[in-house]
Amino acid sequence: MTPPTPDPGSPDLGVYIHWPYCSRICPYCDFNVLRDRGRNEEQRVLFSAILEDLTAQAELTGPRRLVSIFLGGGTPSLMDPDWAGELIAAARRLWTPAADLEVSLEANPTDAEADRFAAFAAAGVDRLSLGLQALDDEALKLLGRNHDAAAGRRAALIGGKVFPRLSLDLIYARPGQTPDAWRAELAKALDLGPEHLSPYQLTIEAGTAFDRAVRRGSLVPPDEDTAAELFETTQAVLEAAGFTAYEVSNHARGVAARSRHNLVYWTGGDYVGVGPGAHGRLTGKRQRIATYAAPRVPDYVANVQEMGNGFAKYDVLTPREAAQERLLAGLRIAEGVPFAELAALELSPAHREVAALVTAGLVADDADRLRATPAGRLILDHLTGRLGV
Repeated sequence: MTPPTPDPGSPDLGVYIHWPYCSRICPYCDFNVLRDRGRNEEQRVLFSAILEDLTAQAELTGPRRLVSIFLGGGTPSLMDPDWAGELIAAARRLWTPAADLEVSLEANPTDAEADRFAAFAAAGVDRLSLGLQALDDEALKLLGRNHDAAAGRRAALIGGKVFPRLSLDLIYARPGQTPDAWRAELAKALDLGPEHLSPYQLTIEAGTAFDRAVRRGSLVPPDEDTAAELFETTQAVLEAAGFTAYEVSNHARGVAARSRHNLVYWTGGDYVGVGPGAHGRLTGKRQRIATYAAPRVPDYVANVQEMGNGFAKYDVLTPREAAQERLLAGLRIAEGVPFAELAALELSPAHREVAALVTAGLVADDADRLRATPAGRLILDHLTGRLGV
């Protein structure tokens, strides 16, 4: 089946596929996940529902050029690689694949998952996003991970050989972490040869095990000054290694190494979300539509079977809501957001708050785009609050 040709000017499209199953639930995680033990039949049914939902949403979007497919979760590397191959092939049939279509897979660095990397590459995955999270055994225990540092290194080295693109995720601002220790850990990660690094500052999310531990006083995150020093250490080490911070928590060695799918989010692109709890954003008839899939697996499957898609609801965003979303995402990247896309917020270079932030060195002096400076990216919540979000 050959996908229909997109209409000229129709937005490019990304596809996000959410696989919610994990071998264990990490104490810092607030994603829509559940333990995979004993759920074989449920997973088979969910796979079929996701496949059907993809077809339904292709009818909704109409012809589009497909620029990215992202299998996230959860732990999609626990999925049967043949299923991943079927989902990738379906997306390629339903939309028109771009010549540089990127297919990404999130994985944990256990030996069992690393043994399956070749099968996922054969299924069509070309970017591996590997959740190392740390290269220190004590830190990995604290983070509730089911691998040690040696397994992480093995998986990264295998992933670098199997996939054309390798990205490593790391978590910093851990309790007791020092800038010197973090600098040494980053050097170890760089020795593994990735072209993309995603160092995320540990965030204590409401309702997680870490949140409860902080409230009990048994977990003490670094103070703001230490966290800021760790952030600055990240920038300095990776910049010296030839990586550009194209987003607050994402660094790439060259433009081609940037995550195609995440750029769809940050630049206000369109994307389909399938799988329990997946979100989507679509543009139609000058409206921005937000879609939300049912988060529980039984509800998602029932929606697909009864209604044809997995949506629990969808919203037509007001121009102001759409502009707020654009601002929140766009300030995270180095290129920022064109002022023309923020008209509903009445923001311009002459706006009082914009001018004040430029004077404070937190926003760039740019007549065309609203861009946070490196100093501004340290305090994005402050910036967005002052700009009306």
